[in-house]
Amino acid sequence: MNWIKDFIDYLQYERNYSRKTTEVYQADLEAFKQFYEAVDSSLTWEEMPADVIRQWVVEMMDKGNAATSVRRRLSSLRSFYKFLLRRGLVTRDPVHNLPSPKVEKKLPAYIREAEMDRLFDGDFFSEDYQGFRNRMILLTFYSTGIRLSELVGLAERDVDLDQMQLKVTGKRNKQRIIPYGDEFGDNLRHYLAERSTFAQQKQSADKSLFLDERSGQQMTPQKVRDIVKKYLSMVTTQRRNSPHVLRHTFATAMLNHNADLQSVKELLGHESLSTTEIYTHTTFEQLKEMYNQAHPRAKTKGGNYGNQNSGNPL
Repeated sequence: MNWIKDFIDYLQYERNYSRKTTEVYQADLEAFKQFYEAVDSSLTWEEMPADVIRQWVVEMMDKGNAATSVRRRLSSLRSFYKFLLRRGLVTRDPVHNLPSPKVEKKLPAYIREAEMDRLFDGDFFSEDYQGFRNRMILLTFYSTGIRLSELVGLAERDVDLDQMQLKVTGKRNKQRIIPYGDEFGDNLRHYLAERSTFAQQKQSADKSLFLDERSGQQMTPQKVRDIVKKYLSMVTTQRRNSPHVLRHTFATAMLNHNADLQSVKELLGHESLSTTEIYTHTTFEQLKEMYNQAHPRAKTKGGNYGNQNSGNPL
């Protein structure tokens, strides 16, 4: 019996995981299976020693694999053994007490508000369908915080102009409703009119919200990445210019303007509040920077650590 295949089928058909996600799980499990068979061909999933898994982790780290990659592979193995336990195929979980490599937390990169204002207020976009579409793509990322896959998957039917909201299909096919403001709504109406004219010219029946200017069909994720990188590079010197950076930028801007963490969590489609909390570190770093720039005594001046001239304690 192929237990890995059974697990992948479970993830895909019962848990509704995407094909891309299940392929990652399968690759992780096949990699470990190949490793333990090389260590000892008599080993089985039922009688797997924890030391063999530790050895696998050490080997991955020694080969220069990032801690995040090693943690993901261990997570895949943990999920697999939980599945086997629930099905009664094994009696113990050798991964349960194994610690994962520590990952250094990095603050998410984001674009400053002044730079985003410069992008949307400047003359960076052409006055044709392609220009209107590109501007709308950037504005959608910045105004809603959606993921790249979510933007590419948007269809005309997902837009509710009257209620001023978007229906977004996220990870594991979970849907959420994202409200938007007047400026976004005005730009969206304008874009939809341009899109309609363009689709008629191309004789395109594709209902995707964003259409490729050449094919008239749904845009590819790579095409969208290239567009975002092109325009962000015009207004910022930051090296990371991706759709995901705009997601970070949305979250940071919301928190900087007093949005509560729970609301930002719901807008981003995070399952856990802890995932959203990383953005509070970003805003705090910005707060420290502003304080150091603004307060007259934020920095030590000339080594004057006290009132050296006064003999009066008052």
